[in-house]
Amino acid sequence: MAERSQYEELARQISAVGAVKRSLSRILPAECPSGSAAVLSLIGRHGEMRMGRLAELMAVDMSVTSRHVAHVVERGWLERSPDPEDRRSRILRLTPAGRDLLDDLGRRTTDMFAHYLRDWSDEEVGQLNAMLARLRESVGDCRAHATRTHV
Repeated sequence: MAERSQYEELARQISAVGAVKRSLSRILPAECPSGSAAVLSLIGRHGEMRMGRLAELMAVDMSVTSRHVAHVVERGWLERSPDPEDRRSRILRLTPAGRDLLDDLGRRTTDMFAHYLRDWSDEEVGQLNAMLARLRESVGDCRAHATRTHV
């Protein structure tokens, strides 16, 4: 196990990642705030889903998810259709316009990282990706365990 000072430094570095997230927000089109981009990204990655699943993936309250979804639907990037298994529920899916926007957002994000990390080697970028994925898995595992033990 690492020393406590290592975890303290990790906490500082993770807090500083907020600056990276703000840079990502600045490259988004004005009509697509970060919450909308998150909705598009999650549905693009995981496929069509119910609102409850989206709220779970976003780790936010259903009311927050509903506002983000309404914004995206109003712009024609997402559609809601009745769930054939439960007519009270709705299935969310990307529209062709939503897919196009998601592709554009992916290009913008890739270009931004390519610009800021241009002096990093492929190996360094790969190491960062691997370590962030591992951190996300570990924290996700801890969160799932905490939910199971506190319910």
